[in-house]
Amino acid sequence: MRTPHLDLDQVRRLTAHGRRASLLAGCCVAPVLIPFASAAASDARMPVLSAKEFSATNGSAPFAGDYRLLTTISPNGDGLRDEATIHFTLSEPATARLEIRRTQPPAALVFSRTARLHAGRNALTWAPNTAGPGTYLARLVLADAAGRRRSYAVERTRGARSRGTPVVRVLGIDASFTRESSAPGRVASLEISTDVPSLSLEFFRSGPGTQNGIEVTDPVAVGWRTHLNRPARIRVRIGNWPTGVYYVQLTADDGQVGYAPLIVRPAPLGRNRVAVVLPTNTWQAYNFWDEDDDGVGNTWYARCPTCTVRLDRPYLGGGEPPHFHDYDLPFLHWLAWGDRPVDYLADSDLEAVPNGAALARAYDLVIFPGHHEYVTTHEYDVVVGFRNRGGNLIFLSANNFYWRIERRGRLLRRTARWRHLGRPEAALIGVQYRASDRGQRKGSFVVRNTAAAPWFFKGTGLVAGSRFSGFGIEIDATAASSPRRTRILAEIPNFFGPGVTAQMTYYETPAGAKVFAAGAFTLARTWRPGTTLLDNLWAHLEKP
Repeated sequence: MRTPHLDLDQVRRLTAHGRRASLLAGCCVAPVLIPFASAAASDARMPVLSAKEFSATNGSAPFAGDYRLLTTISPNGDGLRDEATIHFTLSEPATARLEIRRTQPPAALVFSRTARLHAGRNALTWAPNTAGPGTYLARLVLADAAGRRRSYAVERTRGARSRGTPVVRVLGIDASFTRESSAPGRVASLEISTDVPSLSLEFFRSGPGTQNGIEVTDPVAVGWRTHLNRPARIRVRIGNWPTGVYYVQLTADDGQVGYAPLIVRPAPLGRNRVAVVLPTNTWQAYNFWDEDDDGVGNTWYARCPTCTVRLDRPYLGGGEPPHFHDYDLPFLHWLAWGDRPVDYLADSDLEAVPNGAALARAYDLVIFPGHHEYVTTHEYDVVVGFRNRGGNLIFLSANNFYWRIERRGRLLRRTARWRHLGRPEAALIGVQYRASDRGQRKGSFVVRNTAAAPWFFKGTGLVAGSRFSGFGIEIDATAASSPRRTRILAEIPNFFGPGVTAQMTYYETPAGAKVFAAGAFTLARTWRPGTTLLDNLWAHLEKP
């Protein structure tokens, strides 16, 4: 469906609201799907307890995409789509329990209602006061007078679903830019899905100022009454702003807020000699946004290895990229508060660089501060070519350059691990992914070799055997493919079991490249001695 465009330049400006919010990100955990439970063994002499003819309604107009097994609600008390009613037909009288669970792992129960119902057509209603945007799974559990039980849940099938229980989509202020980055002064397209009648739009920059960043525009009023039943796009002109990470904040009169991030790249590349690449591919890979509203997030982490991932989806959780708060924002603060000049790039910007030689002409140092797990062949080639020409690299987290992906338009498809394709990531980074406990605990690095990089430990007070803490989640270690000159600076010994050790490394190449890898999540946080270590890394690697 083509969505209409509005010209934001034609709307009038409002006075500032004063509302602020930061881009936050939650931790990523393993998905839990609700299984379809079969009926208990029944007595052949008695009627079979069953439910059929499931459907869902919202008591108002359908939103774009709604059908018999999908309904959209926006529970804000305005009388429009405030509740979801699940309809079904029972074969006999039964006690029925309606459960509503989040699609996003761990599929938490958010609502339950039990009622004694008659045979025939029935309905149970979920009318939440508030509910986070996204999709929710309806599950019906039945019990008859004889104690027989049967349950029904969402069934996932190829294409449109025709069986199982409905999915309920909760609409918030869901927004996303159609491209991950923009040059200054360009017009960007912003898609919005909401049924509030009006919005206030304002841009902020992340990094400078406080946790919330700084506002860079006054609020602008956007009328939305003609788009209450479907998404629409508006065109927004990006200011002549410095390169950086920005986000648009959309605020409704009732206090609802939605966000959409946008990286403003330099025009042209190479305005500064250091580039910071944000992991926009990986952000979307871990985004559990349910694009097709089938009750399963469109991510490879929802037991969907053949899924494709769209780059222009809203981020579940109000529009904030996964991991941003923990892995990216602290480093943006460190850069801004220290007045360190860098160019900010998305994965797509690195993808547009023709080769490693071009990247080396533009930059002396490229930093990957966050979780940079998913890269295309071209991006991998460009970074390797950059290193081979003496370009310096810093990896501040772990599990980088692990999966090969193909990009076709706005879609990403995961194909294979790079090490299985004969290109182990350790050959570039110095270390490669070893293990994860999904953030259950943190460990302390033990300094092993200060002589290999005395400049790195300068001013920290750290000596061989010293510890510095706060690392974990996923870890890297050296491999047979690590460059011959790779040196282990620190380790978290036996962190995930005997021999499963995190390793922080550094190596130099004959061409003059300097490559540092943190080996665990994450050195991007601004704490001491971490701050001093970052200062030292910057001083040693920012210049060739």
